[in-house]
Amino acid sequence: MELRVLQYFLAIAREQSIIRAAESLHLSQPTLSTQIKNLEEELGKQLLIRGTKGSRKVTLTEEGMILRKRAEEILDLVKKTEKEVTLTNDIVMGDIYIGTGETDSVRLIARAAKKLQEACPGIRYHISSGNAPFVLEQLDKGLLDFGIVFGTVDLVKYNALKMPAADLWGVLMRKDSPLASKETIGPEDLWEEPLILSQQEERGGQLTQWLNCEASALNIAATYNLIFNASLLVEEGLGYAIGLDGIINTTGNSTLCFRPLAPKLENEMSIIWKKYQLFSKPAGKFIDVLKEYLDAPAE
Repeated sequence: MELRVLQYFLAIAREQSIIRAAESLHLSQPTLSTQIKNLEEELGKQLLIRGTKGSRKVTLTEEGMILRKRAEEILDLVKKTEKEVTLTNDIVMGDIYIGTGETDSVRLIARAAKKLQEACPGIRYHISSGNAPFVLEQLDKGLLDFGIVFGTVDLVKYNALKMPAADLWGVLMRKDSPLASKETIGPEDLWEEPLILSQQEERGGQLTQWLNCEASALNIAATYNLIFNASLLVEEGLGYAIGLDGIINTTGNSTLCFRPLAPKLENEMSIIWKKYQLFSKPAGKFIDVLKEYLDAPAE
């Protein structure tokens, strides 16, 4: 399987047309069709469903959709590798890829990046937001250099640097909500209320244990992947969102407020990377600066 042919396949998937893909690739249609047919024969699977003469629209089979996802990952990794290999020995420049959930502790990463920027202005940072399974999957595939995760780290697979701050769990609500008059929120306050939970916590976790109630017994109005989207649901009165403090601005003219949970529930965080990983120069510089920054006494 050649990288060139994967690029051809992705062009067809993007254009949904062999004719338009051939034009964008500056190839003849028969040449492109032959390349894809050979790829299907090599894999022993049909990848495309060719349209009739009337529509000519091309759709992907189930195997084609799998190949599209993997081909994008492969080509992204190749591009990342080429950048790392082709850099000169004298200048540290390139890209650093970091995956993280939504947390105010990204500020610590930003401060370390700002410090490194003074010495190495040619480094660019790419931040991908997602839940823990997303971060770990991308990290394992080599598409990320570092990941920020909550809770216990598998130290057999990863090296970890513990972040000095912990994120505090609480409830995001409208300021005119009945629970807004309370300074803290207990489990029993939420048992009957419409809740907006993260997709990960809905499946069970430390929050479910804190609530002392099975998820199936809760009134779950919605789930979210990004707390910003959940905050919009809260603004419109759909329910109470349980999440981490410091992500949504509740000051000034905001219609929302945040109340911490009691008993207190916190998330410890670590920045992790794969064991025995060979860092690119930018990534190696970054982790050195981050270690120095986290070890420095607070100002």
